[in-house]
Amino acid sequence: MPMTTRFEPIEPTRAEIDATQGALVLEFGAPWCGYCQAAQPLIERAFTRNVAASHLKIEDGKGRPLGRSYGVKLWPTLVFLRDGQEVERLVRPSDARSIEQALQRIQA
Repeated sequence: MPMTTRFEPIEPTRAEIDATQGALVLEFGAPWCGYCQAAQPLIERAFTRNVAASHLKIEDGKGRPLGRSYGVKLWPTLVFLRDGQEVERLVRPSDARSIEQALQRIQA
């Protein structure tokens, strides 16, 4: 599944995420966030080389339960999951290589 380009305003539940199978990347942020916008080319580049992982962009904010359950404090936060379990996390990634490496670890 390719990279998702639109933030989802309605988030899945934590139970739904915990039950997922395979490689999944949760990207927490907001469409108006400058840090999120700056990270998009890096995320896109990483996903063009690693298309086996699913990607969900979750619009985050105060009172949003999914982001709070993962302890998200800064955007963008990328949570890399394999079979519903967190393997790695990147906060405000500044290079595509670190994203690619995290993607490789969840696809192993």
